[in-house]
Order: sequence, then C-alpha cells, then structure tokens
Amino acid sequence: MGLSWTEVRFFFDRGIGLLRRGLTSLRTRGIEATWQRVARHFHRVPAAHRPELYLPDRAPFAPFSVPRAMQPRASIVIPVYNQFAHTLACLRAIAAHPPEVGVEIIVVDDGSSDETESALTRVAGLTYHRRSQNGGFIAACNDGAALASGDYLVFLNNDTLPQPGWLDTLLATFDQHPRTGLVGAQLIYPDGRLQEAGGLVFADGNAHNLGRFESPNDPRYSHVRTADYCSGAAVAIPRSLFARIGAFDSRYAPAYFEDTDLAFAVRDAGWRVLYQPASQVVHLEGVTAGTSVHQGVKAYQVRNRHTFAEKWREALSRQWPDGTAADRASASPGQRRVLIIDSATPRPDRDSASLRMVNLMHLLLDEGAHVTFVPADLNHAGADTQRLQQLGVQVWYAPFFGTPTRWIRDHGHRFDTVVVCRHYVLREWLPLLRKYAPKARLVFDTVDLHYLRERRGAELASDPALMRASERTRTLELDMIARSDAILVVSEVERTLLARDAPAAKVDILSNLHHVHGRGQDFEQRRNLVFVGGFRHPPNVDAVRWFVTEVFPLIRAQAPHIVFHCIGSDPTADIAALADEPGVRIHGHVPDLSPYMDGARIAVAPLRYGAGVKGKVNLSMAHGQPVVATACAVEGMHLRDGEDVLVADDANGFASAVLRLYRDEALWQRLAGNGLANVERHFSLDAAREVVRRVLLGSGN
Repeated sequence: MGLSWTEVRFFFDRGIGLLRRGLTSLRTRGIEATWQRVARHFHRVPAAHRPELYLPDRAPFAPFSVPRAMQPRASIVIPVYNQFAHTLACLRAIAAHPPEVGVEIIVVDDGSSDETESALTRVAGLTYHRRSQNGGFIAACNDGAALASGDYLVFLNNDTLPQPGWLDTLLATFDQHPRTGLVGAQLIYPDGRLQEAGGLVFADGNAHNLGRFESPNDPRYSHVRTADYCSGAAVAIPRSLFARIGAFDSRYAPAYFEDTDLAFAVRDAGWRVLYQPASQVVHLEGVTAGTSVHQGVKAYQVRNRHTFAEKWREALSRQWPDGTAADRASASPGQRRVLIIDSATPRPDRDSASLRMVNLMHLLLDEGAHVTFVPADLNHAGADTQRLQQLGVQVWYAPFFGTPTRWIRDHGHRFDTVVVCRHYVLREWLPLLRKYAPKARLVFDTVDLHYLRERRGAELASDPALMRASERTRTLELDMIARSDAILVVSEVERTLLARDAPAAKVDILSNLHHVHGRGQDFEQRRNLVFVGGFRHPPNVDAVRWFVTEVFPLIRAQAPHIVFHCIGSDPTADIAALADEPGVRIHGHVPDLSPYMDGARIAVAPLRYGAGVKGKVNLSMAHGQPVVATACAVEGMHLRDGEDVLVADDANGFASAVLRLYRDEALWQRLAGNGLANVERHFSLDAAREVVRRVLLGSGN
C-alpha cells in the first residue's frame, strides 16, 4: 500500500523542519555540536536491540467493538481532529489486546471534516463526543476528562499504537510507587527506536526528550524513574488529582507545554511524576501537529515555552541549566548517586543475601538516592533484572555495558558512594574504582565473612586442606578490608572478629533486611515442618543431610504424621535422594513461599557451620512462624533461647525441641510473637535506616 497524501505531506514537513533546525543549530551551536545532533537523529539501532512491535491491520474500516466497563478503573481520552486512519489504527490496537483492567474509551472529536464521525459512531462500546467547534488539543482533553467516570484518566494521542499490556503496567505503577501522581509510557518510533523515556526540563524552560533515537532496551531508559515531565501522548493521572490541580491550563491553548505544565503542577501538589518503560506505546510523532515550529499548531511551542517559564520561574530555578548532559540531568540536582556491584543479579526468592540486597536498594531509593546496579557477570537476568528496574534501579548489562574500564571511565565521576559485594568482586574492580571514581566513598559489603564460614566448615570436616584454603581467603578478604573506606558486616560477632583481625577498619553492621509480614494462620491450622535455603550454599547441604538422617527419624518415631518440607533451589544429588526417606518432601525452588511460611507450624534451621546472619530464620519470624535452630544458625541475631527461639545442637536435643514446640500452643504463641518483634527491632528496613544514611549516603559524616 502506497503512502497517502497526508503521510507524504508529513514527511515533507519533517524534512523541511530538519533542514531549518539544522541551519539554526549551525548558527547557535557550531558545527561540532550540530554534527552530534545530526548523528544522533540518524543513529542506527540494531534490530536485536529493538522490541517486537504490534502494528494493527490497515484494512478499510468495518464496524468493530472496543472494551467498555460499567465501572471503569480507567478512562482513556483520545482527542482527534481528522487523521481518521490513525485514530482507527489506535482503536484497533486497543481492541486487539484489551487491558485486563476495566476501561471506557472516550474519543473527543474537535470538529473533524473527514469520515471520523460517520465511522466512529459505528464502533460498539466507544463513547464518541463531538465538540461544537474546534478548540484544540487542550480543550478536547479537558472535555474528555469531564465526561470520564474512571478512577484514572489516561490521555492518549490518536497517532499512537498502544502495545499489549501497556495500560495494566501503566496503572500498576501507582500501586507499586506511593505518592505517584502522573505516569508516562515509553514512546517508541514505528521503526523500533526510542522516542522518549520521560522528559527533562532545564532552568530556562527548554525541554528535552530523554533517550531519543536510542534503543528502548538501553539500561539508561529501562527503569522506572522520576521525570521532569512525560509527553501527553500517553500519560495517566488520578481523575481526582487532575480536577484538583485545575486540568490542563487553558493559557497554553491550543497546544504545547500543557503536558509539561501538568507535570509541574502535579509535583507542586506534592506528588511524583514517573516514567514507566514497561508500558510501551508506538507514537507517530508529528502526525497531528507537524514538526515545524514555524507554521501550524507547532508554532505555539515557542510561544508557550515563554509562558511556561514565566509561570514556573521559581521551580525552574532548581532545575539543571540548559546544556547539562542528559545522563547527569536525569538525576535531580543534589541527589546522591550510589553504585552497587555484586557478582550477579540478586534473586530474592532464592537466597537471603539477594533479599537483603534488594531491600537495601529499596531503602536507598526510599531515602531519595539514585541507585545504579552492575552485576559482574553482566547478564540480563530476565525477571530478576526487571524486578530491580521496576523498583527504580538502573541496571546495566551486556551488550550495552561494554568493558568495565570504559564504563567506569565514562560514569565513575558521577558516583558519591560505590558499594562492592564480596571480596573477589572487589579485588577485580578496586583499581578501576580508585582511578576513575576517586571522589566516591568505597564501601566493601562482605555479605558474610567468607573466611569465617570457610574456617568453620574446615573445622567441622577436620580437613587440613580446607583449613589452608580458609587462611588464603582470610588474607584476601582482610586485604580488601584494609583498602576500603568503610566495611559492612551482618552481625556483632563478625564486627567483634574484625576488631581483632582488622583493628583499623571502619566497620558497621548492616544485617538482613526484611518486611514484617505479620502472623499467618493460627497454631491449630498449621501443620508440619519447613526448611528454606539454596543448595549452592554448602552449609545448607550439610544441614539438611544431618537433619534428615539423624534428627527427623527421632521426630517421626514419636509423631509419624509430621512431614518435613525442604525448599531450596539447585538441590544436589544427595539432597534430592533424601526424598526417598519417609515423610520428606524435596521441593526444589518454590517461587511463592507464602503457603509454607503461613501454613507450616515450625521452621527448622539445623546449620552446623556458617557465618553471617541466617535469612531463613528472619524470614520465618517475619511471618510469625516459630523456629527451632542450632546455636550457629541464630548467631548474632539477638535471640533468647526459650523466649524467641528454641536452640539445640545435638540430634536428640533438636528432635525434643521440635516435638515440644509442635505440641505446646502457649510456647508456640510466645515464640511467634517475640520472633516478630525481633525482626521489627533488628532486621526491618527502619532498623537499618540510620546506618544506610550515615555510611552510604553521607549523612552526619
């Protein structure tokens, strides 16, 4: 199918506009800056770095239906003026992949003279409203908002093609990020290149589309983040908030800068403006208003910038000056920047160290920091990477990362604090960080003291070779401690050890971090025993093997109905073989632990060696689930035997403790309540806030 006259005119106007802007840029910026802008405009993004896009059929119009809910959560408002082919494609895209949430779709016709009215009145489920006279984009949007009944208003240009899942993801942002008042989608060109990842506004009122012509998968544009504004081509806002701040300001009529003004009004009212990259919308930029600022509606862009700058003069004084590099301006002035480097992307549903790291990032973001994460393996870890991006963390990965030297050379100077986890990761990165991030405070997060864990394993196994290996680890780990600015450990036991082994080190405790979930089911509703722990961790392998072979038979001899549920990723062959033992269930990885945390009567932590604080104990206690553990498993956790936990180190004692707790409801209730209080007091995010502020964010230094 050939191009329509409208499309030919669009591309002609775009070409003329590019030529005019190029000549203006040569006069004002010079040849080097102009060439950079031209190169960016024609920047090629490899097909592998572009998303697969849904583009609807362009067949002639025939009546169809769009989704409509009697009590919609969202009202999609689409202002139109002619351009029926684009309106039709937009509605077909929504109809082909209807949102899961209930919606109503309101098309506001601003006086079209083409087939818009005759066709849209035959689209079932659509609310079609024709204005009595042409008033422009702002008037049409405000009319649509007045007709809406949904909890949220979603303003959508008619020259867009919403991609599957766009709206559900857009609205979920309000639930996931408190105090959010406006959310904008990721806008993509039809060729798959990025058009906008939220916008920047500089101190003079000039606006900039972040990420223009780059890959939508680029790590810089793939995380939820605060934006100065989001293009009105695809934004959502609570309907009540839209009314409270006075809708789109008519002083910008007929169009341009009304979306920027709306974002500033939302922020002025105490709400956040966020960009949501997982909500993708194809936008045929310029179809409605053209691309030239010298003619048509687009000409109002120049006038309205001055109107905007005058209205928001005080707020603009706190913005970056025009010309600030986009990567720098994407963080607010004065915002602390924290880089975290770990061996791999955390998997919080698989190990406690990962859960601690994710909750640490959550806490840093809550404190207002800009957080960047680099996994040393540079892998995009699928859902685990996306989880961090949805939290608001900028996560880097191949192929966008390049080499460590080049990346840290380009970005290192921006960071105020660098946290590196595990001594072997820090050994690789330390020379680069000292050279290219000289102003950053270097914090070594030990996760747990590896040499202590290895030494205890060697002692339990009475293995001289393992003991020698632990001493080599001790030398390496203490060297990294000596060369770091600050050290994080997870328990008082480890801090006391370092006071002897590394007396000059500045050591703070940042223990496991947990959300307190509260009590699950009552004593009578709960059954059986549960263990949680990944089996790449040798202490967990030893613990389960010992429990099943030496402890559990003693329990089953007196209570043969009790079942032991063993949950953990990557079970070894000998762990998997334990499923043949009576009453033993080896589950492997379980994505949702809630049924076991809320339904099992007792958690067991039979670790015979290890170091650090055991997340499995925290996890159960955070759900009101009492624990029977060895002394090693509760080391450094501020727990009292008989009041918060039951402790036993030999098989007979451990089995007796399990049976006693399993049968004594009063004891069970006391341990459940005290365990919850322990997590709240020592292992909640609030408990860690002071250390995070002081050590990682520089408060009080």
